[in-house]
Amino acid sequence: MTGDAAPAKDVSRRVTEREITTRVDLCRPDGRLNPAAVGWSRTPLHRTNIRGWGRTMRWEYWCLTSPEHVFAFSASSLDYLASEGAWYLDRTTRKDVSSRSLIVPSRGTSFSERSGEGSVRIGKGSLRIAVDETAEGTRLRLKSPEFDADLMVHRVEGRDSLAVVVPWSSRRFQYTVKDLGRPAEGTLVVNGRRIRLSTDDTLATLDHGRGRWPGNILWNWGAAAGRSRGREVGVQIGGKWTDGTGSVENGLFLDGRLHKISEELVWRYDTSDWMAPWKITGERVDLEFVPEHVRSADITRLYLHSREDQAFGHYRGTVIADDGTAVEIDNLYGWAEEVQRRW
Repeated sequence: MTGDAAPAKDVSRRVTEREITTRVDLCRPDGRLNPAAVGWSRTPLHRTNIRGWGRTMRWEYWCLTSPEHVFAFSASSLDYLASEGAWYLDRTTRKDVSSRSLIVPSRGTSFSERSGEGSVRIGKGSLRIAVDETAEGTRLRLKSPEFDADLMVHRVEGRDSLAVVVPWSSRRFQYTVKDLGRPAEGTLVVNGRRIRLSTDDTLATLDHGRGRWPGNILWNWGAAAGRSRGREVGVQIGGKWTDGTGSVENGLFLDGRLHKISEELVWRYDTSDWMAPWKITGERVDLEFVPEHVRSADITRLYLHSREDQAFGHYRGTVIADDGTAVEIDNLYGWAEEVQRRW
């Protein structure tokens, strides 16, 4: 198996992280990272009070999966431009459809300061996105020449998510929320084909991000949710971009409860063959990911360059819970990706 696109660690490394349990501002009045904000939480508690320009990145990514369909979209603002994309995969035929738009300069966009509250809007390009928090859940609406979606992602009372602040420095930092496996339903139209999604078998995962980024970054992200051996299970893992910061975005969800995994994991995969099995390991993690489809994109616009290789497939292996129990992961559907972004 050939190496990663960045040097890989041979072994995992433990980190010491602080759990945050009360609401906190991400930034100090001078715009630098608030030291009291560094840590992780089981529910979104940070107000991302980022002001002005300065390598500011805001995004909202949603991915919905069912036994027959995958539908994902992203909305992002990168100071001088806005980017939006949507993608659909028919898991039966393996045919996919995509839609993408860039808005230069970044206009007609708004992003809420706290995950789970307020709204997100991108409404100037050919792809229009609206995300609204309602009493019922999170309403997702999207329109483009290829897609027309109106979806509801339900909240589950008492269920944990994973929120983490990653501190590269006092001026460069990222706040991320990963909310896995929420039941979803609604209507999706793909090139005129009407698809009805049901809470019986559709799960939605959120990647919410707000921060100030370095000019060049490489990351791994993996997520999966569903039922495995009679339990509701979610796996959230990441790597490379958090290495050396003292923060990681790794966790196991069991029946809605988060088991935080505080170690830098080792990712091994073949960059010349994204369909080959991936291995993600650590003291508490021993997973193999077997792809069934790969979505790749390489985009350069102005100062932005983005290369993405995202594989969809199944996880298997074991993850250790907080009490030391080895939790068997069996045929859990999700994704694993390597992304490099320069801007």
